[in-house]
Amino acid sequence: MDEARQKIAQQVSLPSGYRLEWGGQFENQQRAIKRLMIIVPLTIGLIFFLLFITFDSFKLASLVLLNLPFALIGGVFSLWLSGLYLSVPASVGFIALLGIAVLNGVVLVSYFQQMIAEGRPTEEAILLGGQRRLRPVLMTAATTLLGLVPLLFAQGPGSEIQRPLAVVVIGGLVTSTFLTLLVLPVFYYRLAGNQSASKKKLI
Repeated sequence: MDEARQKIAQQVSLPSGYRLEWGGQFENQQRAIKRLMIIVPLTIGLIFFLLFITFDSFKLASLVLLNLPFALIGGVFSLWLSGLYLSVPASVGFIALLGIAVLNGVVLVSYFQQMIAEGRPTEEAILLGGQRRLRPVLMTAATTLLGLVPLLFAQGPGSEIQRPLAVVVIGGLVTSTFLTLLVLPVFYYRLAGNQSASKKKLI
């Protein structure tokens, strides 16, 4: 759309007193994206505040939010791979995706904390937590993926809204789930270090 604006500005000369305005779906999309640019940072800030209250730790709250880039990687790549563009439905898909990514991070980190509170060494807590939380994390991702598959192959009316949302969420869940299970425990261990198992509060 920026290219169309540029070409019109270069090739179309309007008489004095006339102006050109973009309307319709494009106008609605631009208005919605501007609102999302305000709502999304506020939402992430609120999530961080709730995580900080939950874990009583700035570092642990930041660690859980580390899942967000993991999810964004898959969402952006899936849009590029499918040839779709960032639209309002895709933006809504990103918001839903961020919520699932944060949930998976909370599931892992809270269980790590529980294991350490029970007196287990950090390394053992991470290994056991990863093994025991593997099924819940995979089930969350699998149920969401299966529920969005029909939208991914939608062809009828409304498919222009359904497909971008499904593409973003499915692609983001793949990378988010994979990286959460592999990378998040590593970062948690780096934060925890070789802390004594007698300390119930990690950070």
